[in-house]
Amino acid sequence: MPAAKKSPIIEVHTPPYWEEACKHLARKDRVMKRLIPQFGDACLESHGDAFTTLARSIVGQQISVKAAQSVWDRFARLPRKMTPANVLKLKVDDMRAAGLSARKVEYLVDLALHFDSGTVHVDAWADMSDEMIIAELVAIRGIGRWTAEMFLIFHLMRPNVLPLDDAGLITGISRSYFSGDPVSRSDAREVAVAWAPYCSVATWYIWRSLDPLPVVAY
Repeated sequence: MPAAKKSPIIEVHTPPYWEEACKHLARKDRVMKRLIPQFGDACLESHGDAFTTLARSIVGQQISVKAAQSVWDRFARLPRKMTPANVLKLKVDDMRAAGLSARKVEYLVDLALHFDSGTVHVDAWADMSDEMIIAELVAIRGIGRWTAEMFLIFHLMRPNVLPLDDAGLITGISRSYFSGDPVSRSDAREVAVAWAPYCSVATWYIWRSLDPLPVVAY
């Protein structure tokens, strides 16, 4: 009997700035002072590599979490290892058979091309501003600003991202700061003045206030 295939070990990373960010937010913002203690030591976690994270975000677009996981599991079995070069070797028919739409196949191929050709400067991201990285990412088909901002928060763990296109953030600000009244992007920006330079951390706690389960991305 062949040996069981071992599951790959996925490294989990947490932000080095989290404790300092929480102190800053609790000092500057009354809502954060109330929210942060409710979730103990829980914090943002980053999993996996950049290419896989973005590929999963494309696969999961406009379908349920359960359906996205099912399609991803089938797609991830196609290449020997999930790398840009290996994805470019896949047959379109096999990718479609895994449950991917024709459009998502095109997006995944474009993503792989950008990574394989070095059009996205992964090794330079540490020295690039948030907006410079977003500009590189939105040039890839299927990746809009919201997806790029989620990538900055969850994968790169950038501390000061304010995703104003995120419905959960706007809803959470409405409930926590405006007694449920409608909130504009301008209102959200005004609230976030006190959050800087840790808008990502404050956003994470706003999400947790709506859903106590940890917010994660892979």
